[in-house]
Amino acid sequence: MSETNSPLPREVADAYVDELIALDPVTGTYLGVKESSSKLPDLSPAGQEALAQLQRATLARLDEAEARPGADSDIERRCGRLLRERLTAELAVHDTEEGLRSVGNMATPAHSVREIFTVTPTETDEDWAAIAERLRAVPAAYAGYRESLALGLERKLYAAPRPTATFVEQLTEWSDTGEGRGWFEDFVSAGPEALRAELDEAARAGTAAVVELRDWMRDVYAPAIEGASNTVGRERYARWARYFNGIDLDLDEAYAYGWSEYHRLLGEMKKEAEKILPGAATPWVALAHLDEHGKHIEGVDEVRDWLQSLMDEAIEKLDGTHFELAEPVRKVESRIAPPGGAAAPYYTAPSEDFSRPGRTWLPTMGQTRFPVYDLVSTWYHEGVPGHHLQLAQWTYVAGNLSRYQATIGGVSANAEGWALYAERLMDELGFLTDPEHRLGYLDAQMMRAARVIVDIGMHLELEIPADSPFHPGERWTPELAQEFFGSHSSRPADFVESELTRYLTIPGQAIGYKLGERAWLQGREKARERHGDAFDLKAWHMAALSQGSLGLDDLVDELSAL
Repeated sequence: MSETNSPLPREVADAYVDELIALDPVTGTYLGVKESSSKLPDLSPAGQEALAQLQRATLARLDEAEARPGADSDIERRCGRLLRERLTAELAVHDTEEGLRSVGNMATPAHSVREIFTVTPTETDEDWAAIAERLRAVPAAYAGYRESLALGLERKLYAAPRPTATFVEQLTEWSDTGEGRGWFEDFVSAGPEALRAELDEAARAGTAAVVELRDWMRDVYAPAIEGASNTVGRERYARWARYFNGIDLDLDEAYAYGWSEYHRLLGEMKKEAEKILPGAATPWVALAHLDEHGKHIEGVDEVRDWLQSLMDEAIEKLDGTHFELAEPVRKVESRIAPPGGAAAPYYTAPSEDFSRPGRTWLPTMGQTRFPVYDLVSTWYHEGVPGHHLQLAQWTYVAGNLSRYQATIGGVSANAEGWALYAERLMDELGFLTDPEHRLGYLDAQMMRAARVIVDIGMHLELEIPADSPFHPGERWTPELAQEFFGSHSSRPADFVESELTRYLTIPGQAIGYKLGERAWLQGREKARERHGDAFDLKAWHMAALSQGSLGLDDLVDELSAL
C-alpha cells in the first residue's frame, strides 16, 4: 500500500474496533451491533491468543500510520497515543498470562457472559431468537473459560483463594435463584410464548453449564490453589495499575496521597457529623444513626423511581448552566441490578446509536429499605453528571473522534476520576447542603481514599504510618484492610466484604477513582490559571468531555490546554 493510501491513526483504531467485535461479540453487543446478539466469545487460551495477535498486528499498523503526513495533528496524535498505550498495557497483561487466572467476584469472563444478556435487545421475537442462540453458546464459552483456568493451574498461575470462594458462591446463586431454576431460566421467562420451548431448553443448558463450572471450581480449582496468596505483590500490581490508570504510577507516592486525603476528609466528616448527632464519637456513629432515623425510601420499585427523578432533576438544573447537553445525552434510565453480582452500583453506557440509553444499576442485596444519604452523591457519580454525561457525550461526538476513543478505548481511572470529580462538582455547586447528603458524600469520598490506602497497602504489604489511628507500624494484610475499611465506611458488612474481595480480584482498579479525580482537578486548575477571569467552566466541561478517553499520563496536559 502506498503512503498516500495507507491509513492514519484514527483509521487504524477504528479498524481495530471492527476486528475486535468479530472476535468478541460481548463488546459488539455493548456497542449495539445487532449481529453480535447471538454469539459469545472464545474464552479459551486460543481465544485469548487470537485477541493478542490482533493487538500486535494493530500496533504494527499504527507504527506505519504515525509516520504518515497528517498523523501529527492533535486529533490523530491523541488517538494514536491512546491506542498505543491501551494495546501495550493489554498485551503486558496477556503476555504474563493473567488471563489464565481471572477469577473473582466481578469483571471475570464468566461474569461478562451472564451480564451481557441484561443489555441484549429483547424487543422482538427476532431478538429473542438471537438470545436463544446466544444461550446455546453458553456451555462452550464456559468450557473455554475453564480450559484457561486449567492451564493456569498446570502452570502454577493461581487466582486468589478468597475471591475464588466468593465466585463459587455466586455460581451457586446463578444456578438456583430460589425458585428451583437458574438465572438464565428466570431471564427467558419474559420471552415470547412462540419461542417458549426453545428458550427454556437453551436456558436449561446455560444453567447446566453454570452448575458444571461451579462444581469444577469447588472440587478441583479451589483445593488446588489452597494456600496461595490473596495478594499480587509489587510487580504484578504495577502492571495492573498501568492497565487501569494509563500511567506508570509512583505507588509509594500514591499511597501517601491516599493517607493525606484520609486525614483531610476525616476532619470534614467530623464537622458535618456534629450537625446530625452532636457528640457522636465518630462520623460513622452519626451515619449509623441515619441508617435508623434518617431519610429513606421504602420499596425496590420506589427507590428505582426516586433515583430516576434524581437524575432527571440534575439534568434539568445543569443543562445550559454548567453543561450543554444534546438531546440523546439527556436520556438515562435507572434500573435494579440482577441478583448474584457484586454489591456496588454501576453504569452501562448507551449503544452507539442511542437505541439503548445509558443505564444506572442498583444492587439491592435483598434490601427493601434504602437510606438516601449514601445514594445521592453515588447517583451523581454513576448517572448525572458522572459516568452518564461523560460516556454518553463520547458516544455523541464519536464522529469527531474515532470509534475507538468513544467506546472501547476507555481508561478506567479517567472515567472513574471524572465521576468522582462530578460528585465534588455537585458539592461545589451547592447540591449537597443537606447535612445528611453531605455527610454521605464525604463518606463516599473517604471510601475512595481508603481504597487507595488498602489496595496498594495490602497488595504491596506496606507499613501503616506512625500517625495512623489504626494499627500504626504494622504491615497490611487483607484482614487488616477489611477491618480498616469497615471502620471507616457506613456500608454494611456484606458490602465491605464484597469490596475487599473486589480489590483482591482486580488489583489497581480501585485506586483510579481518587487518582483520576486528582488529575481532573489539576487539569481544571491549570486551565483556570491559563485563562484567568476569562475561564468558562461550562465551555471547559464540554471540551473536556468531548476529547475522548486519555490515560492519566496525558489527561492533565490535555485538560490544561483547553
